[in-house]
Amino acid sequence: MCYKSCMRLIFQNFKNNPRNLMQRAGYHFERQDPQTREESYGRRLSGGADYPKFHIYVRRQGDELILNLHLDQKKPSYGDYTMHSGEYEDSKILQKEAENIKKIFNN
Repeated sequence: MCYKSCMRLIFQNFKNNPRNLMQRAGYHFERQDPQTREESYGRRLSGGADYPKFHIYVRRQGDELILNLHLDQKKPSYGDYTMHSGEYEDSKILQKEAENIKKIFNN
């Protein structure tokens, strides 16, 4: 779940397996929330470093697939909380990444 405004992508009448498409987009599965069943995926921007990385939360709502995208700049640094420095919907790099994801998901 995004605590700030993530870039939201919505795909109508979605019938495919989102995990397969996320892998085609270069993302790896991180975890699934056992209560909400929302899935989390990440894609590193550089070779060996864990950060920065694109981070996407994926959930189904009826026949819609909803992706919430943001860019994590660094590892969370607030103890038990998951807040961290990131880029959200107004970022040009996020807009480019969103376009790449749309191409994969719409084909």
